[in-house]
Amino acid sequence: MPAIKTTTPSSTEKIAHHKRFTGTVVSKKMKDTIVVVVERFEKHPKYHKYLRLRKRFKVDDKGNTASVGDKVVIEETRPISREKHFKLAEIVLHAQNDEIETPESTV
Repeated sequence: MPAIKTTTPSSTEKIAHHKRFTGTVVSKKMKDTIVVVVERFEKHPKYHKYLRLRKRFKVDDKGNTASVGDKVVIEETRPISREKHFKLAEIVLHAQNDEIETPESTV
């Protein structure tokens, strides 16, 4: 009877399936960390109304490259800190941060 060869992936051939989300940067007040809001629509099981659900993720941003309002893609990674388990994969669209001029008060 011939021997059956089975191929199993070794530890160096791991295939990574990380979660990827697209969201908007809402805060960058921390060093090397941004807060990204990911929105999704989900249909209510009983009332059949679509609900907009939001989730905030703390994301590792080495070098503070993203700014508030940017559309970004984030990817799951190993835990970096207690609340950070995502890293910035790419910046899809930069926000146009036009400064709003405040009228000077004349007294």
